[in-house]
Amino acid sequence: AVVSTQSTGVILRLGCIRKGGAAGPGLFFFLPCVDEIHVVDMRTVSFDVPPQEILTKDSVTVTVDAVVYFRIQDAVSSVCNVDNVKTATRLLAQTTLRNMLGTKSLSEILSEREEISNSMQQTLDVATDPWGVLVERVEVKDVRLPQNLQRAMAAEAEAHRDAKAKVIAAEGELNASKALKEAADVINESPAALQLRYLQTLGTIAAERNSTILFPMPIDMMRAFAGK
Repeated sequence: AVVSTQSTGVILRLGCIRKGGAAGPGLFFFLPCVDEIHVVDMRTVSFDVPPQEILTKDSVTVTVDAVVYFRIQDAVSSVCNVDNVKTATRLLAQTTLRNMLGTKSLSEILSEREEISNSMQQTLDVATDPWGVLVERVEVKDVRLPQNLQRAMAAEAEAHRDAKAKVIAAEGELNASKALKEAADVINESPAALQLRYLQTLGTIAAERNSTILFPMPIDMMRAFAGK
């Protein structure tokens, strides 16, 4: 028989593993009606974990799916220790995903996806080691939230932004009032400064090409006329 480069053959002779273990790749000989050949693909294989509905630790229902990359590193163990290694690994990945995310809160699932993927990869690798499987990588693809929860989170985020904007505006008003108070104290110490500020304001108004300019009448002058 001929086995391609990416595969290897496990030969059972009268139900027992033939001496020497797996054969191939390449050309090898076997006895028809006596030997049973199982060709095992040694390449990395990926599969999608179907979307799983999971109840988080804080009682929120989310739908999560993932992708798993694995390869067979021991062909003899994959044939002798498990009936269907690919199906078994797929089912184990589904249960591991549900069990692991069930111990996490929603915020942890959304913010710690890399840590969850690494922990799931290590758990699967240990569990599938007797089957001759090496789990190379696990990635959490998508976390879907219910529509009502998405609306609630959006409303909460908007309220938080509005509250922050009001705090920033209030701090600006406070700083402006302090600056105005300091300016008023400086002007109060020098009456000439008030006149200079008055002339500066008139210059600003005139630069805007206004047709009408109002000149305020000092109160002291009005008192002088009132005394006469």
